Amino acid sequence: MDPSSRATLSIGDLADRTGVPISTLRSWEKRYGFPQPARQGGGHRRYDEADVDAVLEVLARRRGGLSLAAAVQGADTQPTRSGSIFAELRRRHPELRPQVLSRRTLVSMSHAIEDECCARAADPLLFGAFQRERFLRASYERWRELARTARQAVVFADFDLPAGPAAGMPIEVKVPHESPLNREWAVVCDAADLPACLAAVERPGQRPGSDRTFEAVWSVDPQVVRDASRIAASLADELRPGWRETADAAPLPEPTGASEDLRRASELFDRMVAYIDAAR
Repeated sequence: MDPSSRATLSIGDLADRTGVPISTLRSWEKRYGFPQPARQGGGHRRYDEADVDAVLEVLARRRGGLSLAAAVQGADTQPTRSGSIFAELRRRHPELRPQVLSRRTLVSMSHAIEDECCARAADPLLFGAFQRERFLRASYERWRELARTARQAVVFADFDLPAGPAAGMPIEVKVPHESPLNREWAVVCDAADLPACLAAVERPGQRPGSDRTFEAVWSVDPQVVRDASRIAASLADELRPGWRETADAAPLPEPTGASEDLRRASELFDRMVAYIDAAR
């Protein structure tokens, strides 16, 4: 599909989605060539979801203390350039500390996120990366229940033939053989009242049939979770264009940052998980 065919947002839409005034967006384009719109026959600017993500990334970089020029230079209108949820999340949030965890621990953590999301989250946007279709099938009933009440649920796996969109069912996204997602595990629950994400990559050189280990990061920081959601959504855009047409079109509210209390609790939980995994 021609990428320009997905550029359906006007500059007003982009301003509404990002909170950046139209005059500022035009100024950025004139001064920095960013964001770079597609042009319709009449010269009207048109943007896509990647442009929304890129502008929001500039804002995040500015909040981190960068000058506007440096923030724009560092922003990437292809925010999933590595093709990896884990790598992109670590690139955007180097403060996340990876831990080596067993598959069994990741299953437990994933189920905890899924269960809480099903029980408490209001209108969540969900993503799950399962590597193999056979791994997903073991959890498919869980994800079908999650999809029933979610804004949308998207699952990545090496499907032979992904199912067509259906109400109350997860959107299936086929992962190509060469994609880094073939080595990744992820659960993302993007919800205002229950943000949580887990992303992991399988460590290389493991024997088939062994209890696999992964390098993993997790967070309940709303801004980290929103970034994980945007990364996964951009990958779904690339691998299954049009999936958003079945989702609730209303944008999610911009998240607030994590409090110091939440950061300290997260650090404590990091230590707890490490001890629990080592004791298994």
